[in-house]
Amino acid sequence: MNEEYLNQLLAQMFQQAQAQFGSVVKSHWFHASTICPGCGQEVDALKYEGGDALSLNAFIYRERGVLIGYLLCGRCAGKIMNDAKKNPYKQTTLHSNIERNLIEAYKQYLRTLDA
Repeated sequence: MNEEYLNQLLAQMFQQAQAQFGSVVKSHWFHASTICPGCGQEVDALKYEGGDALSLNAFIYRERGVLIGYLLCGRCAGKIMNDAKKNPYKQTTLHSNIERNLIEAYKQYLRTLDA
């Protein structure tokens, strides 16, 4: 996993989010963990169109105006993609768990800055 490359991709996602949502998105943060925020397993590649791919995702933590970027394991990424085919644009329990876990990780990160 090339963290510098992932940060560049997140910076691009941040610019797109600012263009789309304006001042709602004030900053960005990358959850640089090798643990999946969905299930707690190791982040790994998923099979996608005959090759291996990493699942880079982001969501806006609206309370703080932060675009949080993260990676998922292949199992969680596959589940989300399959669920999206069945119920497009519908947030699942897995999405809610991921967001809750990432918000807690972001709050922990902020506490380390205050220490």
